[in-house]
Amino acid sequence: MTGRGSTRNASVELWREYLSNRAKRVRDGRFLVPGRRAITRALECGWPLETLVYRLGAPEPPDWARQLLETSGVPGVGLVPEVMAELAEPSEPVPELVAVAMTQRPELEDFAPGTPAEPVPVVVIDRPASAIRLGALIRSAAAFGAGGVIVTGSGADHYDPQSVRASDGALFAVPVLRASGAAQVAAFRDRQRARGVDTRIVGSDDHGGLALDDARFGGGTVLVLGDDSDSLTPAWRQVCDELVCVPTDGTLGSPSAAAVALYEISRQRRALR
Repeated sequence: MTGRGSTRNASVELWREYLSNRAKRVRDGRFLVPGRRAITRALECGWPLETLVYRLGAPEPPDWARQLLETSGVPGVGLVPEVMAELAEPSEPVPELVAVAMTQRPELEDFAPGTPAEPVPVVVIDRPASAIRLGALIRSAAAFGAGGVIVTGSGADHYDPQSVRASDGALFAVPVLRASGAAQVAAFRDRQRARGVDTRIVGSDDHGGLALDDARFGGGTVLVLGDDSDSLTPAWRQVCDELVCVPTDGTLGSPSAAAVALYEISRQRRALR
């Protein structure tokens, strides 16, 4: 444990802003990582962490927190509980440990996942309104081996603490990129095809298309979902090579729809091996 600071200082004020101020996160290139699982995954994935902020006082920090502080090589700063509480998310208890991490913003023009022999799916979510749903979708994408997640339009910030927590650390394991809209994603598909990766844009739309289990996913699939809408916009429908729907009696939120579709893609790919 390399540093101790019992009272509020300028750094704490700045870190507190990262909880709710997207503009500050973007400006400073920093965000907060709450919780054991997310911090551990960030370290496992080699994500750049700037500071580990830990709670001072009794009771002593749990073994997992002490181990991370002693072995991670990341500088630590200790805060008394009443100040540490300012870094907690709403309705959450005083955290034992919070990491201050550096943002990474890869460019879609440089994104080239998979190979002609081993294509991988990519998930696109259009204008996500909820950071929690976005994080859950990122978690589903990582679980099924997606090569990346593309967030289009002016949607939720994937570095929002709620997204980070909901991703259960998957944010650090799969690239998350931003794009303005359908045209950029279509250009990405075309670049993949030029690399020899057979790539199609497949839109999930409850108002039309093949039933998901009737579709064939043999190459690289760019799976496009609306946030909580049951229909894609005309701009997306125009660039999609195929539309599919998940047969249900109602509608699925984007994280659930992504998980179902990615499972089917994964199932078909396993059957081809």
